[in-house]
Amino acid sequence: MTIGRHIHVTGRVQGVFFRAWAKQQADALGVVGWIRNCPDGAVEAQLSGDEQAVVELIERMRRGPPGADVTRLDENEVAPEADVGFDIRISPTVRPSP
Repeated sequence: MTIGRHIHVTGRVQGVFFRAWAKQQADALGVVGWIRNCPDGAVEAQLSGDEQAVVELIERMRRGPPGADVTRLDENEVAPEADVGFDIRISPTVRPSP
């Protein structure tokens, strides 16, 4: 069964190669989607793939790579995406207040 999940990870997750590590993990598990830094210091990701593989990737992301300190991981069900591969995306920009 193919599932989709949107993930929001907080803690010390920027500047510790979290995104590159997550891409390696996703590629190894056959999970597709994307990951990016958030302006608030968190990391967010969209994951799609076989249910077992997505669940395994989420569990790995709860621990993170060496140097990371994951304090919270929020997970929401979303429609699976038909993306091919797993991309590291550029962070969204913060728009200044008018």
